[in-house]
Amino acid sequence: MARRIAAGAAYGGGSIGLLGAAAVGVLLAEVQLAKRHVGGGVAPVPPKADGRYGVAFAGPAEPLRLGLLGDSTAAGLGVRRAGQTPGALLASGLAAVSERPVDLRNVAQPGARSDDLERQVSLLLADPSATPDVCVIMIGANDVTHRIPATQSVRCLTTAVRRLRTAGAEVVVGTCPDLGTIEPVYQPLRWLARRASRQLAAAQTIGAVEQGGRTVSLGDLLGPEFEANPRELFGPDNYHPSAEGYATAAMAVLPTLCAALGLWPDSDRLDGARHENMLPVAKAASQAAKEAGTEVTAARAPWALLKHRRRRRLPAATEPHPEPHPGPDGQETPRSAPTTTKTKADSEGTKRRGERRKEARRTSRDLRAN
Repeated sequence: MARRIAAGAAYGGGSIGLLGAAAVGVLLAEVQLAKRHVGGGVAPVPPKADGRYGVAFAGPAEPLRLGLLGDSTAAGLGVRRAGQTPGALLASGLAAVSERPVDLRNVAQPGARSDDLERQVSLLLADPSATPDVCVIMIGANDVTHRIPATQSVRCLTTAVRRLRTAGAEVVVGTCPDLGTIEPVYQPLRWLARRASRQLAAAQTIGAVEQGGRTVSLGDLLGPEFEANPRELFGPDNYHPSAEGYATAAMAVLPTLCAALGLWPDSDRLDGARHENMLPVAKAASQAAKEAGTEVTAARAPWALLKHRRRRRLPAATEPHPEPHPGPDGQETPRSAPTTTKTKADSEGTKRRGERRKEARRTSRDLRAN
């Protein structure tokens, strides 16, 4: 494992190298300047987004279970409504593509580093009857800012991926974002932050793919687009994404999330016109860290598929419905659903639900269209 991670770093250009005393002085000044500006705004506590999405698709099929793990990016820090968080956006999109309800459980913790994944995985797997069908992990930024060795970070990530895969869950990892795009960070600190982020992202890809997971590069995705529109895509604290930023990231992750469950058309067919390829896993990891929204998934060892899936328009943001619980007849009933006789208002509600179901199916067809 360590040898392959080293190979990934070699493909990415090697180590940072030695810095002279003058360069160190400049870097220290840049660090202090960044500290004064990053986090200067007010980032609200991430809204609770757990619950059921895609209720218009309710039917005989069991709802899919989606788990989200990671740091503040996975938690949705920086937005005010549950429907704007990445978990809600992914759950709504997955429901539209699968035409099944999706139950979301988000155990991500703002400020978490990779060593917190052990606790988060234990929370998700505590109830064997509610094991997620698929999990999304977004982690790495705090490892870079706290100078955690990449080998240590990747060891924690691979352990988490292995536990989830052993439990029967598919796993998609959104790799470390490009910290060089944070607006108050200037050169040469920006260059170092970008390099460290990409090297960790490449190492994360190698570790996750070897454990049977898939990865999506968030580095370059949150690079040119965030760099071009920092006021729109960053939140009030100048560090976390805004609602538009989270939607951009969710659009990149959703196709891979669906492909992991066999719900995306031609999920593993290579498209030469889109520069998709089969490469050694270390080289695929390095390339993915440099290109927006690139997916890496395992092929026959030591090869991996490098894919650039088409992004689709996400469904309109929705708020979660209360988690259901078994009713007296054993059927799932929302906790807030009263038991009353049918009235004219009930009939109108049924009509509205039918209209929403039709709209949801139209959205599903749009998402799945090539």
